[in-house]
Amino acid sequence: MAQNSAHRPGVKGLIFDEPTLFDLGSSGRKAYSLPSTPIPDADPETLLPADEVRGPVEHLPELTELDVVRHFTRLSQWNFSIDGNFYPLGSCTMKYNPKLNEDMARLPGLSQHHPYAPEALSQGSLQLMFELQEYLKEISGMDAVSLQPAAGAHGEMTGMLVIKACLESRGEKRSKVLMPDSAHGTNPASSALCGYDTVQIPSDAEGLIDMAKLKALMDEDTAAIMLTNPNTLGMFEKNILEITEIVHSKGGLVYCDGANLNALTGVCKVGDTGVDVLHFNLHKTFSTPHGGGGPGAGPVGVKDFLKPFLPVPHIENKKGTYICNYDHPKSIGKVRTFYGNFGVLVRAYTYIRTLGPDGIREACESAVLNANYIKARLKDDYHLPFPGPSLHECVFNDKEQLKHNVKTLDIAKMLIDHGFHPPTVYFPLIVKGALMVEPTESESKETLDQFIHAMKTIAKEAEQNPKSFPDAPILTKVSRPDEARAARQPVLRWKK
Repeated sequence: MAQNSAHRPGVKGLIFDEPTLFDLGSSGRKAYSLPSTPIPDADPETLLPADEVRGPVEHLPELTELDVVRHFTRLSQWNFSIDGNFYPLGSCTMKYNPKLNEDMARLPGLSQHHPYAPEALSQGSLQLMFELQEYLKEISGMDAVSLQPAAGAHGEMTGMLVIKACLESRGEKRSKVLMPDSAHGTNPASSALCGYDTVQIPSDAEGLIDMAKLKALMDEDTAAIMLTNPNTLGMFEKNILEITEIVHSKGGLVYCDGANLNALTGVCKVGDTGVDVLHFNLHKTFSTPHGGGGPGAGPVGVKDFLKPFLPVPHIENKKGTYICNYDHPKSIGKVRTFYGNFGVLVRAYTYIRTLGPDGIREACESAVLNANYIKARLKDDYHLPFPGPSLHECVFNDKEQLKHNVKTLDIAKMLIDHGFHPPTVYFPLIVKGALMVEPTESESKETLDQFIHAMKTIAKEAEQNPKSFPDAPILTKVSRPDEARAARQPVLRWKK
């Protein structure tokens, strides 16, 4: 790929400028055609209460069906999607979602199954959910699973509520939770919502939990440790067995954030490492689409002694009949209406059944291989603050490029002109100027090589022509919007 911007695969060719809907159309156009009815015309103000009648709205566009279709189709062509190109987006695992999953979720018997249908008419759906629980137990090494939580962070909070309920059933009123400084931002929030104070454990020089600090901080007032393994640097906590032993020796419990489970499936069972609670991000590890706020699913797996505290109902198989068992008096109760985000569960179930045990392991191994390939190819161009072995993701920073006054954000914006979505930037927070790259298992070597070439080209351009970076990207419809202002001062109503 040449350095000349004309050869970059950004925006070019027949890309239409597109006005807003308010700037389109003309008076009298309409996008609908309704048949005549025997109902006589009536004034809504005579039929409805005054507070139910909307007043006139000025400046609404009047458009034909074709106007509307073309407008939104053209806008969609500006979008970046996983069907079009590669997301090197760490922390969110924006991986390809097989279309088969979507087909299965849209089967009428599943998509049109009403959640209030009685159990006798819900056996197929309940069987699917029960079997998904069993698959997640097998993959993770946990003893029981609840599918209710609607997202990863929701799963975190549910898991911490289970821990709190268990400790209180023992008469223990512990007040704090330990968590590494590389923890996901939702971890301290989930602990705080459950009434705990959070105490940070610093990382050591390898980017792992500082064992000496953990030993010093762990006491009988600590309810749990919330860790992510592999952590947000993509590194496996090699002392995990010692970590869990230290926490258990003081009566605490071990919570594992499952956001990075993509690096372990089929290779390592988290339950075998001393973990008591684990949440699964079905919308990451098991391919279900996510982003933009949902939908998601964050099932929680626990060891046997915590099973009584899981949300109700428990979905169980009683001699071939699937039931929703509410008879669990120690349960924390329901955490989600109905039984969770059922359509997401169907997609994850399909993904697991399609791959099978060997495929699940191969996906994990491919994700780890892809990340380490990128790491090895770019380590001479970008600084690696923690150069040790990594798993599914690797974290660079802008230390070398800062010598030329080129920052992480500049690198990310320039990457857009090379036809790639930027990776996660400035996270994890313990790495200054972080660039987190997570390629996932579905990317080919050819795609990775194109991304690597773009990153190497950008590193060279930072040395030779750093003044080009403030204007990047130049091939997009919009270059550098004021993103902070857009979030803080959104314009929600059109004004002429």
